Amino acid sequence: MNPCLGCGACCVSFRVDFHPAELSGGTFQWDTGVPPSMVVRVTDRFVRMCGTDVQPPRCVALVGNPGSEVACSIYASRPSPCREFGPEHEACARARRRIGLPAL
Repeated sequence: MNPCLGCGACCVSFRVDFHPAELSGGTFQWDTGVPPSMVVRVTDRFVRMCGTDVQPPRCVALVGNPGSEVACSIYASRPSPCREFGPEHEACARARRRIGLPAL
């Protein structure tokens, strides 16, 4: 089983900024693109997933309870920072510790 399906620590730990081209209707899309209603504009070059810039952060796309069972409601269209992040990053271990889980 993918350890991320029972974790979600990154979704409640980090700011998620990316280029607006990844929005649905943008020029660079993974599937259908990130829904514009799920982001806030930061600059002309960056948007941010709603909920990731507050304290404590929680991505608007996160479904479930971190540390038990979670899912991303836009997984197929998630932005590049989410696609590039994984258990091999030290930041994953730090995020897991924040919610009381051991590093992978």
